[in-house]
Amino acid sequence: MSVLRNARKLIVARAIAGNRHFAVRYLPGFSTIAVLCFVLLYAPIVALVIYSFNSGTNIALWEGFSLHWYTVAWENELVQEVTFRSLIVASMAAVTSTMLATMAALGTTRTGDYRGRMLIYATINQPLMVPEIVTGVALLIFFAIVKAFTGYHGLAYLIAAHTAFCIPFAYLPIRARLEGMDSSLETAAQDLYATPVKTFWRITLPLMWPGILAGFMLAFVISLDDVVITELVKSAGQDTLPTYMLGQLRRGITPEVNAISSALLGISILLVSLFFVLRNR
Repeated sequence: MSVLRNARKLIVARAIAGNRHFAVRYLPGFSTIAVLCFVLLYAPIVALVIYSFNSGTNIALWEGFSLHWYTVAWENELVQEVTFRSLIVASMAAVTSTMLATMAALGTTRTGDYRGRMLIYATINQPLMVPEIVTGVALLIFFAIVKAFTGYHGLAYLIAAHTAFCIPFAYLPIRARLEGMDSSLETAAQDLYATPVKTFWRITLPLMWPGILAGFMLAFVISLDDVVITELVKSAGQDTLPTYMLGQLRRGITPEVNAISSALLGISILLVSLFFVLRNR
């Protein structure tokens, strides 16, 4: 029995030692599959950016380097209008959703355990699980009923719709920040007779500020890039930049669309990069 026991120990020790040197990158074909995935993901985007600098009108034939189509897009009054509207909607939706997400994160992390807490957490993150088309149709029906009663057809519906589906995107980084914070500082402030309001403004808010800023930027990018819900909820004359581009694509792709797409891509990359930097900090 002792010999068998020693043999088992030796096998387990060798297995553990072997696992220490195990790495996925050494599996056969891993490098090829990884390179193929990156090519499939980024080759179309690289082609889009390159041909946005094409001097000709043919999107498939390179005719020389030029910034002409960026100038055309910049001077297009309709592009300016829809871009300004997109920034207004994205900014207001990001601010509102971040405020609501901050309150929800505080309510699910800075309170004692209570019944229904996980249900609240699942409800907040439910828009992430439901297909966007379902959320868009639901909002379309709901707002149609509200419009019939109020007669109002303004931009507030679009802002409210963007706020609704941006809340979970802002909630996740804020909640993660709160869960990673050391609560001993808040406890110490309460021991020193600080009121809950003063503890929040002096301790909690400064510590969770990077999470709030990251949630705001993520919500802003999500709202700025949205097409499906915007297309279903918007009224006549309320095109945003993505829906305007969709309409242009239906008429035919031009290098101007490539230039607008590249500029929008650059803004999104910048904001997402800032989000990851703040999250790592």
